[in-house]
Amino acid sequence: MGYEIIERPPTVDEHKSLWDAVGWGKLDTEMSEQSLANSVYGAVVVCDGKVVGMGRIVGDGAMYFYIQDVAVLPEHQKQGIGKMIVDQLLAFIKKRKYKNGIAFVGLFASHGNDKFYEQYGFKDHSPEMTGMFTVFEE
Repeated sequence: MGYEIIERPPTVDEHKSLWDAVGWGKLDTEMSEQSLANSVYGAVVVCDGKVVGMGRIVGDGAMYFYIQDVAVLPEHQKQGIGKMIVDQLLAFIKKRKYKNGIAFVGLFASHGNDKFYEQYGFKDHSPEMTGMFTVFEE
């Protein structure tokens, strides 16, 4: 199969379709529309005219970058698409970061995908540092 990566965030419908396909739970498309619009950068992978993968970057676009929403349709997984997406996102960050500055790049990996991200230098920094988050619902 021929896969092509395109530099653009997914549309709201593409985002929801991939979100649902990988089982990430309920998603309010009005909220995701705003979220997608505020992305620093995005990329989608297309096969036969259909988006089969996505990834994006959120953050301040200067020092802090957060890799978000890397997802590939289950029937297209294990084909190197996730790698294409992460390579594209990291290339953007390396190009965008200040020449003499640092770029702090964070992400949360889905259960079982730690090894995939470790190949890019991501690692668990505990116990010295701990990643934490909270979720506000309704």
